Amino acid sequence: MKTELKQYTVAELCDGFVYNELEEKGLYGLSGRLTIQPEYQRNYLYAEDNGKKEVAVIESVLKQYPLGLLYFNRLPDGRLEVLDGQQRITSLGRFLTDKFSVMSNELPYRFHALPKDQQTIIENATLLVYECEGTESEIKQWFQTINIVGIPLNAQEELNAVYSGPFVTKARSVFSNSRNANVQKWSAYVRGSVKRQEFLNTALNWVSHDQVEEYMQAHRHDTNIDELQSHFNDVIAWVESVFADCYNEMCGLKWGQLFDEYHNTPYDPKEMTAKAAQLMDDPYVKNRKGIFEYLLGGEKDTRLLDVRVFDDSTKRRVYRRQTEEAKRRGISNCPLCAMGHEARRTKIWTEKEMDADHVEAWSKGGATSEENCQMLCLTHNRAKGNK
Repeated sequence: MKTELKQYTVAELCDGFVYNELEEKGLYGLSGRLTIQPEYQRNYLYAEDNGKKEVAVIESVLKQYPLGLLYFNRLPDGRLEVLDGQQRITSLGRFLTDKFSVMSNELPYRFHALPKDQQTIIENATLLVYECEGTESEIKQWFQTINIVGIPLNAQEELNAVYSGPFVTKARSVFSNSRNANVQKWSAYVRGSVKRQEFLNTALNWVSHDQVEEYMQAHRHDTNIDELQSHFNDVIAWVESVFADCYNEMCGLKWGQLFDEYHNTPYDPKEMTAKAAQLMDDPYVKNRKGIFEYLLGGEKDTRLLDVRVFDDSTKRRVYRRQTEEAKRRGISNCPLCAMGHEARRTKIWTEKEMDADHVEAWSKGGATSEENCQMLCLTHNRAKGNK
């Protein structure tokens, strides 16, 4: 791969700068010769957190601090695209086009309101750029290498770089666009940042059954994302059809896997919604995020709910009372042993050899209370728990 060190002023880099408000990215610089955010680049992130990072870029330039090296890829037709530095260049371009303010003498100023000497400092500030020229594989490998500092690329951002093309372009326009009107609805079920590609990653996980890279490789040159979009919408619509109420605990669940496993199972939405509400209000359920998979699976796996167990003091009192009664009657202090094999009918187990169990099962309405507690030997307790 060939590299050449060059120098540009901020004014030159930002000449012809365009910022796309819909996609929230800088598009062009250098009078249209420079593509600031090619499709393998992440979204513009410096405007987040009240724009502290983009303000810091401008303040650094005003103080004449170096902004670090930039890296451009030189295309065969002579045009350039940013390999590393799009966050900094977009910050500069956004400021020069009056998209945000910086503080000067304790007052906020946009670029064209700054004193002329400060405008000149910014426009004439020079940036060092390595212009690189190589094969697609070399450029993308270099892109991954130089992006290990700053805000690190996450796995999906790296995959977007490796498999950039029409499919990624269209997928990002839908799932990486924070201005998409559907994002608020999706946020009830999908956790993460739209700009950091986490919604896109979720959609790809769902449609590919967790084989994201293979799916992106197979569809890289597709000119539509119909399957991806349709499957994602089907999953969301299915969840909404089964559970009428939406809870915070639904966000981030493995809905794609649950859809694959249960979407052909008939459910009564009113019944499912009522049961979900009942379990959400149950003080004995410690893992409320497990409620939905528990209900979808036919209310069989109570481990998903992490039902509150009996505390140690309750177990000690029940053990003591149960053991005293067993000795008085000459039977085992495990009720099931007392009714079972001759060798264990009179065995007195130590407290360490026993554990607490619900007399009336929690799943059938039994409370986690002392009155509904019995001590069983470990063998019988485990056997009962597996039924």
